Amino acid sequence: MLFLQLFYTYLKIGLFGFGGGYAMLSLIQDEVVDKHGWISTQEFTDIVAISQMTPGPIGINSATYIGYTAVQNAGYSTEISILGSVIATFAVCLPSFILVLIISYYFARFKNNKYVEAAFTGLRPATVGLIAAAALLLVNAENFIDAKSVLIFIGSFILTWKYKMHPILMIFIAGIAGIILYW
Repeated sequence: MLFLQLFYTYLKIGLFGFGGGYAMLSLIQDEVVDKHGWISTQEFTDIVAISQMTPGPIGINSATYIGYTAVQNAGYSTEISILGSVIATFAVCLPSFILVLIISYYFARFKNNKYVEAAFTGLRPATVGLIAAAALLLVNAENFIDAKSVLIFIGSFILTWKYKMHPILMIFIAGIAGIILYW
C-alpha cells in the first residue's frame, strides 16, 4: 500500500509542481511531512539540503531520497527501500515526460496563439510565487538554530546576490564556516 501511495503522491507532485523543483518543495512538504507523515520536518530539511548539493534536478533528487527514507522509516529493508526510491522517482518524472511529448507535438502549431502566450505570461509570476513559498518554507527553527546560522545566511545572501559569487564556491565557503563556527 505504501508503494501505491508513494506512486500516487509523486504522480500528483510531478503533475502539479509547476516551476521546477524549488517550486515543488511546498507541495512535497505538504504531502510527505504533513499529510502522510512519512518523514519528519528535520528529515525533510536534510533531504532538501542533500538534493541541492547533488547533481540533477532538486525535485527528482528529493523524490529519490524521500522514496527511500519513507520506505526505510516504515521498517522495510534496504533493498525494498531502493524500490521506494525508484517508484517515487519514476512517478515524479512520468507526468513531465508525457506532457513534454504532447506539448512538443502541438507547440509548433500554436506558439503564436494569443491564448497560449497569455497562459505563459500568467504562469511566470505564479512560478516566482511558488519559489518564494519554498524559500519561506525553509526559514524555520531547524535551519536557523542560533545567531551563527543567521550570520551564515546573511553572509551567503550578500556574497551571492551582491557579489555574484558562484553557488559551488558559496556552498564550499558555507561548509567551512559551519565547521569553524559549530565545531
